[in-house]
Amino acid sequence: MPLLSRWMVRASLVYLGLGATFGALLLANKGFPFESRLWLLLTAHVETMFFGWMTQFAMGVAFWILPRFSGMKPRGQEWLIWMAFGGLNLGIGLVILSSWTAAPYLAMMGKGLELLAWLAFLLGSWPRIYPFMAARKSP
Repeated sequence: MPLLSRWMVRASLVYLGLGATFGALLLANKGFPFESRLWLLLTAHVETMFFGWMTQFAMGVAFWILPRFSGMKPRGQEWLIWMAFGGLNLGIGLVILSSWTAAPYLAMMGKGLELLAWLAFLLGSWPRIYPFMAARKSP
């Protein structure tokens, strides 16, 4: 498994732990209300579970499992995938931070970074996707 895939999968497991903790606190607070401010964790719970855990895990496994090229760069332009990794995590952090502060522009910046991360991942992975039994060319 390449280094970048290991980083993405490990980061996704950290997000899984955080998201499950946030969800458990929200569920406990729903059953036995003890702190009304805990509902501020709802956005963090959704972000960490969907974008942090599921999306990042899928990206890490896809980067690892997609067919490789023969040649010097078997995984294509890996720097785009590194940018996707950084942009996704920074975007998640900004969206979570915006839900805890009175700065709604941070959420827009965070979602924009998440979108750019998806586009960078798509651009970096697209050349490695081809039809079954098709002749593939190295970039």
